[in-house]
Amino acid sequence: MDTVKKPRFTSYEYEACPVEASLELIGGKGKGMILYHLTNGTLRFNEIKRHLLFITPRMLTKQLRELESVGLINRKVFPEVPPKVEYSLTEKGQSLKPILLLLKSWGEQHALPVLINQYSNNE
Repeated sequence: MDTVKKPRFTSYEYEACPVEASLELIGGKGKGMILYHLTNGTLRFNEIKRHLLFITPRMLTKQLRELESVGLINRKVFPEVPPKVEYSLTEKGQSLKPILLLLKSWGEQHALPVLINQYSNNE
């Protein structure tokens, strides 16, 4: 399984590119939710999976590996049978905590009403 996501752009030299570069690292199926839940502390794979009911184990593994490869999360494997694996935020990942909390608040105030309205209009 490929753990390195290919960047969408070949250059990040323009003024707004840091925004796009940030979204490049934390965007993806469930990555924001994974990071958000890890702000509360270390979690095992199945604990993360319980928070993300919509994601397959294979996709969750892929997203965790991508987050690990860019240095946002730590993966600690314990040598026991069956293997125990724990995930936690790195220092760089911890620096996202205020941003994730602001995104959650913004989403509650602005994004959810729009999406709920769009969903109810499509029925």
